[in-house]
Amino acid sequence: MKYGILDYEIIGEGEPILFIHGWGLDKTMMQASFESVFAVTGGYKRFYIDLPGMGKSEPGRVRDSDDILELLHDFAVEIIGEKFIIVGQSYGGLLARGFVNRFGELISRMILICPCVIPGVRQGRVEPLVALERDEEFLSTLTKEEYDSFTQMNVILTRPVWERYRKVLMPALSRADWDFLNTRLEGSFSFDPDDMEPSDIQVLILCSKHDSEVGYKDQFDLMRIYPKATYCTIEDAGHNLLIEQPGLVVGIWMPWLYGERMNEVNVRNG
Repeated sequence: MKYGILDYEIIGEGEPILFIHGWGLDKTMMQASFESVFAVTGGYKRFYIDLPGMGKSEPGRVRDSDDILELLHDFAVEIIGEKFIIVGQSYGGLLARGFVNRFGELISRMILICPCVIPGVRQGRVEPLVALERDEEFLSTLTKEEYDSFTQMNVILTRPVWERYRKVLMPALSRADWDFLNTRLEGSFSFDPDDMEPSDIQVLILCSKHDSEVGYKDQFDLMRIYPKATYCTIEDAGHNLLIEQPGLVVGIWMPWLYGERMNEVNVRNG
């Protein structure tokens, strides 16, 4: 479906959740990470969008994150139509915090996954790129192009992670308008999204100990403005946390999201 230049998909019924993917990706990344759970557990109405110039969304006249934030606000008011949970991954985490800063009255809870804190390429206290696990026999079967792409950001270099990378990230990256992203879109806001009074919304912050893109230390400081936040850093993962440690991620966000309803979910699927 289309809302202006934004392509989106709605799945399920219940409390609304808006998913915002990272830079150069699209909604299929978030769907691959969350739908395997929601398809079984239900209880939430999921709104998956493609950001401008990514996936099936055109760049339009978007110039910066302020423009994207305006689009997201209009989408929230006209399509979602009620208070909702916001989930942001990487660059999507920057947009999510900008949304809370400007339109916090529309947000009930927030999940941040390896969120960008300081806009730009590898800004802030980031970690060096170090492979934690390498399956050399498998890696030798990749073409040079596949190898270079796979090792550019991942730290768990095994066949299972490669299969998820090949199936989800590579197609999404190929659909992005890289001319728009590299030369026209300004990723930062005209304001500091974290310059605000402490918010009482519940927040879950998931980070990776070996994230070479955004790190994990600057994200801890977000608890200053989100005192009800739960912060968790996963050891054996890099920036692509959702494909490197999918089971651990589900094991953290699912009970946080469902809370006391987890017993009902377990009984229903037991």
